Amino acid sequence: MERAGSELSQSKSQLRAFIEVLMVSTKLGLTSFGGPVAHLGYFHNEYIKRRKWMDEKSYADLVALCQFLPGPASSQVGIGIGVMRAGLLGGIAAWIGFTLPSIIALVLFALFLQGFDIGSAGWIHGLKLVAVAIVAHAILGMGQKLTPDRSRATIAILAAAVVLLWQTVFSQVIIILVSGLVGLVLFKNHNITELSKIHTPIKRPLAVTCLLLFFGLLILLPILRGVISFHWLAVFDSFYRAGSLVFGGGHVVLPLLEREVVPTGWLSKEDFLAGYGVAQAVPGPLFTFGTYLGAIMNGWLGAIVATFAIFLPGFLLVVGALPFWDSLRRFSKIQGALVGVNAAVVGILLAAFYNPIWTSSILAPVDFTMAAILFIMLVFWKTPPWMVVIAGAVGGTVIGYL
Repeated sequence: MERAGSELSQSKSQLRAFIEVLMVSTKLGLTSFGGPVAHLGYFHNEYIKRRKWMDEKSYADLVALCQFLPGPASSQVGIGIGVMRAGLLGGIAAWIGFTLPSIIALVLFALFLQGFDIGSAGWIHGLKLVAVAIVAHAILGMGQKLTPDRSRATIAILAAAVVLLWQTVFSQVIIILVSGLVGLVLFKNHNITELSKIHTPIKRPLAVTCLLLFFGLLILLPILRGVISFHWLAVFDSFYRAGSLVFGGGHVVLPLLEREVVPTGWLSKEDFLAGYGVAQAVPGPLFTFGTYLGAIMNGWLGAIVATFAIFLPGFLLVVGALPFWDSLRRFSKIQGALVGVNAAVVGILLAAFYNPIWTSSILAPVDFTMAAILFIMLVFWKTPPWMVVIAGAVGGTVIGYL
């Protein structure tokens, strides 16, 4: 009887923790505007300062882990906090709460767009100009942080050149791998940050299973796609691969997804860039841009498949890495490889800035002028992204009447 009572009490405690994580993360999902860096600030205020679910050092270590891993860093930090608070189900609750509001908003926008001829809409052109300003801002910030010296700047420029001149399905993957090897050689003595231990309720067997599943899917999905002609398998593979290879920030998912959905004919450039512009205006993770793409392609079912596929790698990695992070980050060579990879992703994003963003958006001097105004609003006036999106849509409409 005592044992049964104890198990019941434990179940109730776990349920309360699950609901608590879901409620708090949903609040953050409804209010967290501004991109990954801003999200980490919201998390710190809500989870650490207000609720004290973790101490400051543990939070800093978790952020370091999620910056180290590929995937949507802010979402992975939220998942990690949920895991530490309420176990694996807590991580799922944290992801659902933080992501669902953005998913719903972008699916509704995608369904709304399907009733319009967006190719000639002025406000859609304005959203494409918003994408110019936002990606330029991302390149500026990432370049200052991730390519501060001659060696890393050279890696970035070479990566951009290869992406633009050698446009194949595997070019970006090869660039990331080669840049990691270059970083392994050039930055093998990269300084290791201060270490402290992260405590996690995830057992190592479960963590190993998650890591094996991550790498297994990454290897097997393209093989199966080549053997089996099945649309949904191809969609899952494309979005899973994009979610697996994003280093350095959510904006890097833009070129990875563009290479997967535009050349295949699944989506037009106009649809692609319009959604990217709107994705800046909603709260939550930028990875829900994949949700929008899936919805444009195949409605609600496409949105569900694309969302699950693009977020799954990041979830598997953070759950799989948490128990091993304390040991893993002691190897300076691993950090050196990551330095090279981060420099390369700046170049990949720079290439995407030129094509398709610049080439399909800046068609006349007035377009450049409008994009420059939006850039100034974003960078120097610190205007919230949702206001920049509205200004871009209005400006594009005005340009359409000129």
